[in-house]
Amino acid sequence: MNSPPEDLPGRRPPHVVDLLLNTESVEDFLHGLAAAALAYAPDADGCGITLETDSGYVTVTSVGGSAPALDEEQYGLNDGPCLQAVRTGEEVHVKDLLGEERWGAYPAHALAAGTRSSLSLPVSAHTDIAGALNLYSPQPDGLASSDVAGLRALAEQATGALALAREMIKTREFAADLQNAMRYRGVIDQAVGIIMAQQRCTGEQAFAVLRRASQNRNVKLRDLCTDLITRVTGQPPHDPPELKPSPWRDARR
Repeated sequence: MNSPPEDLPGRRPPHVVDLLLNTESVEDFLHGLAAAALAYAPDADGCGITLETDSGYVTVTSVGGSAPALDEEQYGLNDGPCLQAVRTGEEVHVKDLLGEERWGAYPAHALAAGTRSSLSLPVSAHTDIAGALNLYSPQPDGLASSDVAGLRALAEQATGALALAREMIKTREFAADLQNAMRYRGVIDQAVGIIMAQQRCTGEQAFAVLRRASQNRNVKLRDLCTDLITRVTGQPPHDPPELKPSPWRDARR
């Protein structure tokens, strides 16, 4: 295996968690990460970030023109330096694809596309959000001029940042569920009142009736309540005001 490029002195890498917290979405964060990586590799013409998902591998973002097609070719072959980095958790540096005998048809495809060298650094290795940061160059040994220390720092920080992003998404989804519950509380309360009057039962019993009906019919509780109110009163309830929290800002509070 070709050795990685030597560490070169360079500017301090941006703090990736700060990058995450100052973007409006995971997509923007990953794009910023790819752009930062490309800045450390002056002779590279493309950078892509691969993540492993339940349905396979995907390039979640890229900067420059070369990465998407090269990544996709590896996914199609189920082999290549990018996938090797994801699967082994080790850096894969390809100094020159000319004469490269690994990875089946991939080297010939990359050469035909104008790529001669590449560097893939693992991100979140051996976790359920494993991926790789992939840099491509049209020059032989084109990653030798890269600030590999900066690239490694980006990849290392990205591991923690992606885990944080996942937790922020979970927080956002929970907050959205809670906001929707609050938004439709009035509609549900009206439906509970109707059931109480019809069946002469307590509020707790009425809510249990609505919940069972929702589960049995596989219908959201709020939709079931809206339908009940419409049938009983002859008109739908007023739509509650829509709440549109910023998921990233709310998750940071």
